Amino acid sequence: MSSTVTPTRLTGRAWAVLFVLCGAIFLEGIDVSMMGVALPSIRAELGLATGELQWIISAYALSYGGFVLLGGRAADLLGRRRMFVGWLVVFLLFSGLGGFATEGWVLILARFATGVAAAFMTPAGLSIITTTYPEGPQRTKALLVYAGTAAGGFSSGMVTGGLLTAIDWRWVFFAPVLVSAVILTGAVLLIPRDAARDHQRGGFDLAGALTLTGAMMLLVATVVRAPDVPATQTLATGAAGLVLLPVFVLIERRVSAPLIWLGLLRNAALVRANLGAILLVGSFVGFQFIAVLYLQELRGWSELETGLALMVIGIDAVLAPTLTPWLVNRYGNGQVVFGGFVLAALAYAAFLPLGAHFAAMLPAFLLLGLAFALAYGPLTIAATERVPEDEQGLASGVLTTSFQFGAALGLAVVAAVLAAAGELTVDGFRTGLAVPLGAAVLGILVVRTPVRKRVNANG
Repeated sequence: MSSTVTPTRLTGRAWAVLFVLCGAIFLEGIDVSMMGVALPSIRAELGLATGELQWIISAYALSYGGFVLLGGRAADLLGRRRMFVGWLVVFLLFSGLGGFATEGWVLILARFATGVAAAFMTPAGLSIITTTYPEGPQRTKALLVYAGTAAGGFSSGMVTGGLLTAIDWRWVFFAPVLVSAVILTGAVLLIPRDAARDHQRGGFDLAGALTLTGAMMLLVATVVRAPDVPATQTLATGAAGLVLLPVFVLIERRVSAPLIWLGLLRNAALVRANLGAILLVGSFVGFQFIAVLYLQELRGWSELETGLALMVIGIDAVLAPTLTPWLVNRYGNGQVVFGGFVLAALAYAAFLPLGAHFAAMLPAFLLLGLAFALAYGPLTIAATERVPEDEQGLASGVLTTSFQFGAALGLAVVAAVLAAAGELTVDGFRTGLAVPLGAAVLGILVVRTPVRKRVNANG
């Protein structure tokens, strides 16, 4: 063990690099969530059917969830800076293409390509943090700020989407282009070049990548499309996706340079953190979908009014980098995650009365913002700590897969429940709210065991 004491404070350059990486994850987070508010305006101008409209979000989720593990491996093998900068350019170009689209298929194609870009860019950015900042106070602070920025972007996307759509829905695509250009400039100037060893190890497990990507895309497509296709098609695509999973495991056991070292999945804390990520984001996205439909379709609120109401949830952007680090240092990572899920369950329960006035919804929005601030960052730390440096890109990719798959799963299940309820009524929305509430309760159970173990281990 080295006797050198690692500084606890970040230098000015370290903050500048972190600012660039946080800008990218904020952009990715806000891009995911602000589409929901813009969908009605997009449909009105492009004349899309409801099934086609869904693919504006689903295409992004499918490509993101399907390729992110390959993106994590590419960051480890080809260079983290190279992947981050290169795919940020792709993200910029296809966001612009979406803004110029005059046909629905062009917009859907642009969203698919943007999702692929995010799948390679995001794990590269996270692994830059986990390999640049030394383990301990510096890395913990950097990860909490990074995760807090992601949470803030994700939750404030509805607000931004509402404000931009009030001008023109195309600004939902053009605004990320402008932000991407600024981030790209900072990345080129500030992020250190990859060392030679960072992109000369091993090789690509192409068979494993294609098999896992196919399984992920089939399973996510099964969930997303279930409300709109015959049951036989749902069963067929779901079965095909499930069959590919054991095929993937067999491939990983036999190849010399597997996409995933299966031993990584024997890390119980990592598995629980990823299950928690699926449940946290799945419940959150499902709730946002319900809230937007309830406010706009049932209560007649405008897009701008809806965005401003949901702005309260964005309190996590302030709390995550300020309150959460203090709580983690005082009570431990696991306790804070547990508290976040408890508050999430209380938030969804508080929304169940479905009041007609903003004052009745305010407690639920405040609780949800606090819950997301407490759970998101510590889950990120739990999913990447004690992972070897040359596996950080993979661990980051696994975590991002969990977040994205959770978003697609939560949205699809809520949509299916609302569709089964028939006409959108107060009772139908209450039935839909059972999905995020149930996911939050399940999240409490998932993270409860590691909380106890971690307390005992540290005690």
